[in-house]
Order: sequence, then structure tokens, then C-alpha cells
Amino acid sequence: QVQLQESGGGSVQSGGSLRLSCVYSGYTRALWHTAWFRQEPGEEREGVGAIDSDGRTTYADSVKGRFTISQDNAKNTLYLQMNSLKPDDTARYFCAAALGRFWRFGEDEPNYWGQGTQVTSPH
Repeated sequence: QVQLQESGGGSVQSGGSLRLSCVYSGYTRALWHTAWFRQEPGEEREGVGAIDSDGRTTYADSVKGRFTISQDNAKNTLYLQMNSLKPDDTARYFCAAALGRFWRFGEDEPNYWGQGTQVTSPH
């Protein structure tokens, strides 16, 4: 089992920055991929980006150039640095983890999810 706990959400004006953290614990040696997703009430969940165990990242087009995913393996922590925030970035952000080496961001369902943290960027 793997547990994930997000933190760092809040309200920031458009154009501002925020960094989310996700601490993962449990059987983390089996993890190949960790990722960030977001969802607004009544909307479909959207993938934000992912990072694999070799540090390779992939991002949704909507956040490319503004968001950066990184990880600190010594601390078992995943980060999402969000810059130039827009009102459209307002959502609940979830971190997720996948066990499979060939897990595909945007196509395959992760194995584990955190509870989420709210990010609000008003007009």
C-alpha cells in the first residue's frame, strides 16, 4: 500500500505562484510514476503532469511553460511549482502514483490517490 498526502494549496491572485507538495509513504520502492491531476466540481478530472522514476516529466498543454513537477526521492516528496496562475487553474489538485513501469499519463488510471488540496486563483 502507498499513502499520499498533499499540502500547499491556497488562494493566490492571478499571475502569482504556488508550490504544492505531496508526501508519499508505504511501499514506495514499487512506484514508477507519480503525477498531478486536478478537478473542479462537476467537471472531468484533468491530468496536469507526471514524472517517472528516472525524472522524466510530461505535462498537459494547458500548463506547459508555467508548471514544473519535481521530486525529492530522499524525502519521498513530489512537488508541483505553479507560476503565472490563471483563473482557469482553480481546482482541487490531487497527487497520484502508479506501480507499472509502462503506465501512460493521460491514458491509464493511477493505482493510488491523495485526498487533494484546493487551489484558487480568482480574477
